[in-house]
Amino acid sequence: MSSLWLSENLENELMVQKYTLNNSKNQYLETDVCIIGAGIFGITCAYYLSKLGYKVTVLEKDKIGFKTTGNTTGKITSQHGLFYEYLTKSYNQKFAIDYLRANEQAIQNIKDIIDEEKIKCDFEYQNSYVYATDKNQLKNIKNEVKAVQNLGFNCEFVTKTSLPFEVEGAICFKNQAQFHPLKYLYSLCECITNRSGKIYTHTTVSDVKKENDTYVTFSENLKVKSKYVIIATHYPFINFPGFYFTKMYQSTSYLIAIDPKKTLFNGMYISAGDPSFSFRTAMYNGKRLLLIGGGDHKTGQPSCYEDSYGLLEKEAKKYYPDCEILFRWNTRDCISLDKLPYIGSYSSLLPKMYVGTGFKKWGMTTSNIAANIIVDMICNKENEFAYLFNSLRLKPLKNMDEFKNILIQSTNSLLLDKLKSANMKFNEIANNSGSIIEIDNEKVGIYKNTVGKLYAVKPICSHLGCLLSWNDIDKTWDCPCHGSRFNYDGKNLYDPAFKNLDVYNLEN
Repeated sequence: MSSLWLSENLENELMVQKYTLNNSKNQYLETDVCIIGAGIFGITCAYYLSKLGYKVTVLEKDKIGFKTTGNTTGKITSQHGLFYEYLTKSYNQKFAIDYLRANEQAIQNIKDIIDEEKIKCDFEYQNSYVYATDKNQLKNIKNEVKAVQNLGFNCEFVTKTSLPFEVEGAICFKNQAQFHPLKYLYSLCECITNRSGKIYTHTTVSDVKKENDTYVTFSENLKVKSKYVIIATHYPFINFPGFYFTKMYQSTSYLIAIDPKKTLFNGMYISAGDPSFSFRTAMYNGKRLLLIGGGDHKTGQPSCYEDSYGLLEKEAKKYYPDCEILFRWNTRDCISLDKLPYIGSYSSLLPKMYVGTGFKKWGMTTSNIAANIIVDMICNKENEFAYLFNSLRLKPLKNMDEFKNILIQSTNSLLLDKLKSANMKFNEIANNSGSIIEIDNEKVGIYKNTVGKLYAVKPICSHLGCLLSWNDIDKTWDCPCHGSRFNYDGKNLYDPAFKNLDVYNLEN
């Protein structure tokens, strides 16, 4: 099922035509800034730059906002879980204050854009809470309250919320917000194209090459020459230089939208303990729905329905037994090893190429921060928050355990797992399921659809060659190393890979 946000056909026919590249080969154009990726970060960059008079071109391999942005919760908040005690201890108080100020400014920036452009995107202010239902978690809540208050921010400790269950305590941030992310995004696209900006969908970028003082960006039908390039592809696809694949992993989380059949509460919520649950409300066809999120795990690790959508549905039925589940969807988020995004220069070897990634599940505010930092860099202006997210920082490995886990997983998927014999036999694969089997000592990824039709792929990620794993929830092949995802028929769905898998013709 698609997300609540993607369920509405917001891209009208005029917009589709505007964003469609014709099929003729070897098209060429020149622009000031080439932006690769049309999610909320790339489009926000294009919006600000076009407003300043820059000629911008945005290239998107899918539809606008159809990946992470279209599958988010749509929370606009500076409350990123229990994060400020961590920042204060890991860095210092000024660092934590500036991180909070940057995110609070981003909330105001988004509201300013909505007001200036008269965007109808269901924006509404809400209080945001991190809550504890277990007394063992209460100490963490109180420590976070103390840390945030020491930053001079007016948070509150509360023991009562409007949730349909009791809590031991919660930290409340007031005047946070939520919206419909795609209504916002498509309105920005209209602003960009009205200022002569170009947006091309279904245009997969395969390479970017530096030529003297400019860059040339290559796709199948188009070459774009530009002075500046912004990599806004969620997970950077250019491996060298930059080496972002060594500094980040992807996390998958799940969401459902329900009609509770009763009046809902106000506020946005996320739990402090495990399993983690997220709650917010949203309007749909005149009704207020409840969005419940959770079930997080590292992308590429096997999961089951009971631990993903089933977990959320059980939570919904516990408090709303007569509810109707209308939408199910999931998303992937890039997480850096020190839990801070990478924003700024892509590499010291690639001047005037920029990146924003690793938004750690909080991309609505962080994308605006990133866009402002990079626009200021292009305009040769100093940004007071740029130092927080320096993409060239040399010591990002605050979480050494996670770094070790990434190395172990990469070693296993790149080498050791390929040497192991496949456990599954062909006749053991059920309809509407898949697995890796061995044929003539070669690993083959097999999927049988609901009527037994076969699809066979080479289960080796086209990014860096990791052995893929079968995702029986979404019927996809997922990379446990860096989070790339492919459809059961081998079509690439998520970066950092951009090439399809090799497929086998089983009819011959």
